[in-house]
Amino acid sequence: MSRPILGPHAADFLWATGIEDTFVPQTRAGHRALDEYDLIGHYEHWRENLALVRDVDCRAVRWGVPWYRVEPLPGEFDWRWTDQVIPYLVDELGILPIIDLMHYGCPFWLRREFAAPQYPQAVAAYAAAFARRYGRWVRYYTPLNEPQINALLCGRLGQWPPYLRGDRGFVRISLQLVQGILQTVDAIRAVDPQAVMVHVDAAGLVRTAHPHLVGLAAEEQLRGYLHYDLLTGRVTPDHPLYSWLLRSGASPIELAAIAAHPITLDVLGLNFYPQWSTRLLGSDAQGRLTWGLTEHEGAGFAMLLREYYARYRVPIVITETSAHGSDAERLAWLHSSLAAIKAVRAIGVPVLGYTWFPLCTMIDWRYRFGQDPLDRYRLELGLYRLGDPPTPRWTASPLVAPFRACLAQPESVVGPLGSANITWPSKQSD
Repeated sequence: MSRPILGPHAADFLWATGIEDTFVPQTRAGHRALDEYDLIGHYEHWRENLALVRDVDCRAVRWGVPWYRVEPLPGEFDWRWTDQVIPYLVDELGILPIIDLMHYGCPFWLRREFAAPQYPQAVAAYAAAFARRYGRWVRYYTPLNEPQINALLCGRLGQWPPYLRGDRGFVRISLQLVQGILQTVDAIRAVDPQAVMVHVDAAGLVRTAHPHLVGLAAEEQLRGYLHYDLLTGRVTPDHPLYSWLLRSGASPIELAAIAAHPITLDVLGLNFYPQWSTRLLGSDAQGRLTWGLTEHEGAGFAMLLREYYARYRVPIVITETSAHGSDAERLAWLHSSLAAIKAVRAIGVPVLGYTWFPLCTMIDWRYRFGQDPLDRYRLELGLYRLGDPPTPRWTASPLVAPFRACLAQPESVVGPLGSANITWPSKQSD
């Protein structure tokens, strides 16, 4: 089949959506399993859910594989469910899948999860097995979604397994994730040299109004780039965070080994939510550092796109964005975010795709730590809302029609791309 490719023209702009696919199946006292597919009934209703992608006229969908289910024992794979879903998605619906191989959690058999010494080899072996089986249908892969959030929740805050804490935990998990991504890329490319990697991380901005905190805010901004910097071989002894990494448990040998095995980023996938992606650094009356959320309208979005492109000089796809609040607020973000993309494309920043994420109702991650019934944790960021029997399963929100209208007129919505000095992923047909 002919495989679509990202391109510079407005007509090539990749409009996408996604099914929320966080998998943290491990439990402990006070923690419930968090499998979004299970919680919204995607394992049973996948045909109906994925048909909404076509109904909203998207060309592509971010869709994740539950590793813990498809590899229940080391090296033993159960593809029965994915054998149904992926051909249906591509052959019947005509939708391009961008496959999340890792959207958080690990299998039960991988003790210590991301901290396990064998994690990088284990995840790469799973990725290779997937690519061998589904390479006919899949070209675009996300090796691991949001390493920054993984490292935060699994390493610094101790909320998800393996429950590490502090800077040392953050760095330990970060280095494991990066090595897993590097080995995953090699494993997939050994199966399909034409595979395109969409490297996705949470993107954000750090602000401060306090003149004495400008340096610290700049350092925090650098931490947001850390995983991309590690992957691209930028973390050498002259990197501004190198000393912090050493003090936080990284070894010079390990950092040198990662820097010696850099990869070229095919596509930079950026996740940005206006209410949650810009933080304000300040201090309280006692001089203690404080953090808050600011710019809920997403005013810094265009600046963020310019800064990421200036740093990495590769094509960008907005792999997650949406807004929380009233339909009017969400619609305002749809239009303002696309206006920002149009503005930066005009000056040569190659934003080549836009993903309203998720497509439909998801379950707030607070469900994992809560005690209330499931329906109390419904989070309405998507285009469709989950109904309760006897009403229809999905109801279109007021955003669906405006979203479709944007897709129908890309030339006016995202505009032309100014001159950009980048390398494009090569086109491949088979």
